[in-house]
Amino acid sequence: MSRVPPVNQLKGRTLGRILIKMGLLTRDKIHKALRIQKQQGGKSKLGEILVEKGLIKEKHLHIALAGQRGMIYVDIENLDIPTGVISQIPAQMAKNYRVIPLEYDDNKNELTVVLDSPDNFRATDDLSTLLGFTVKAKVTSKDEIEDALNKYYAEDDSGINDLISELESDSELSQFQGRDASIDLDELKELADSNPVKKLLNLVLLQAIRDNASDVHFEPFENEYKMRYRVDGVLYEMVPPPRHVAVAISSRIKVMANLNIAERRLPQDGRIPLVVGGNPVDLRVSILPTMFGESVVLRILDRSQVDLNLDRLGLREQDLKTVEALIHRPNGIVVVTGPTGCGKTTTLYSALKELNEVGTKIITTENPVEYDIDGLVQVQILPEIGLTFAKCLRSILRQDPDIVMVGEIRDLETAEIAIQASLTGHLVFTTVHTNDAPSTIARLVDLGLETFLITASFEGIIAQRLIRKICLNCKKEYEPQEEQLMELGLTLSDVSGQKFYYGKGCEQCNSTGYRGRLGIFEIMTFDDDIRDLIMNHASTNVLRQSAVKNGMRLLRENGLAAIFDGITTIEEVVRETLSVDE
Repeated sequence: MSRVPPVNQLKGRTLGRILIKMGLLTRDKIHKALRIQKQQGGKSKLGEILVEKGLIKEKHLHIALAGQRGMIYVDIENLDIPTGVISQIPAQMAKNYRVIPLEYDDNKNELTVVLDSPDNFRATDDLSTLLGFTVKAKVTSKDEIEDALNKYYAEDDSGINDLISELESDSELSQFQGRDASIDLDELKELADSNPVKKLLNLVLLQAIRDNASDVHFEPFENEYKMRYRVDGVLYEMVPPPRHVAVAISSRIKVMANLNIAERRLPQDGRIPLVVGGNPVDLRVSILPTMFGESVVLRILDRSQVDLNLDRLGLREQDLKTVEALIHRPNGIVVVTGPTGCGKTTTLYSALKELNEVGTKIITTENPVEYDIDGLVQVQILPEIGLTFAKCLRSILRQDPDIVMVGEIRDLETAEIAIQASLTGHLVFTTVHTNDAPSTIARLVDLGLETFLITASFEGIIAQRLIRKICLNCKKEYEPQEEQLMELGLTLSDVSGQKFYYGKGCEQCNSTGYRGRLGIFEIMTFDDDIRDLIMNHASTNVLRQSAVKNGMRLLRENGLAAIFDGITTIEEVVRETLSVDE
């Protein structure tokens, strides 16, 4: 007969000890199951073997695993949970985290929830961050959670439009209309804890993460408050909430990011770590005071969405070979260049991942550290306390690295130390903000670098852009107009026999015609000709012509190849690249 001892007697104990304490199994049966597990090479978990052999029921396993984590198992099948408790968690959030609210104590601001697995315990941290409650968790079976979600959240009536209507008619929030400067600290705390505001913010975040958005913008203007998010590099506007919730939203975000809610005159930066759908998501928070209130931008770093492999970036076969040859040089500097948001960091991480071996020490300096990579020593730059790229780089060279990544070269001091590192046998990866590969040389000279140092240390420059890919679900063939081709410097005769495609727009791509992005690249390797031209202060155009003569494919050319392969559209390539004549 099963009996469940108090949780404090089970927490942290081995599964076998717990099942013995519950009176379900003897030591002999546990040892027998452990022998089977050993024979299988540890492929199956002990609990799975015990259930499979009919020694315990699956429910007993759930109870034991919950107790191991210090959690109580409950049956919720016959419970009738009040609507007021259910409403504390919006439907979309309950389904995302697979949780059901059980009890709510208004006086303690405490919410008790039930999870579908003790492994889902991180959901309690996220719910606490997003909803502002103290969250306690219990456990039930996956089937009971599924039934409860269908029972209590069958009709998802908590859409953004409904919430915005609720906010517009909320008398408590509307009293703050036009009072931005005169709201005291207690009122700010009250605004940050407003239930409709919490629900709206959580829905916006979950929708943005689901749609693979990279940024969410909350922007106050004189007579309106805008919410926009960026998907595949393009901003889309959401239904705007009423103007008077601006302070409430910025205050709520500050609370979630542990920022100072009373400070509204200075910029603030922070982060909100979440685990959505089992995937770690980092929200980088930037708050900027403007004429009409605080502009808030959340950068979404969804690590599950990043594929850090060189062969998945969009490099064509020959370009991939060139890049692999560059990154396997014993020393020197390899630069990745392009505008903000063009995927430079992803390219660098992909290169580092390929080089990340037990026998290689890799140290990075970043601002901010975007992705945690096992095996890399990653350093966060903090300019406000004097920890700059240059200062950090000096110390890194005393840490005996083989490969160093410098987040960005933006001044002469950083450039000179990077060169010093390369000349003393290190391979250095870095980024510079320029429009294409050849113009990077002019930028480095402009910083004050001597040309002989550039030619002695730099091995190659990779310029890149991100272009949107046509949605495969609504992809259609069409005949382009002559005017469209002229934008690419082509005529109808130049493209005879070529097929062109576009996305018609469907539910899968939010009617944009595009889904996902791909890199296009321009790779300039340093040979004797290029080095001679740099030493003789040749112009960017002369450098470009020499690089093309030696096999460099321009961004525009790689863009054209992507069009002819049916991956992207004419408009995308025109938008992201300049022709040489321009």
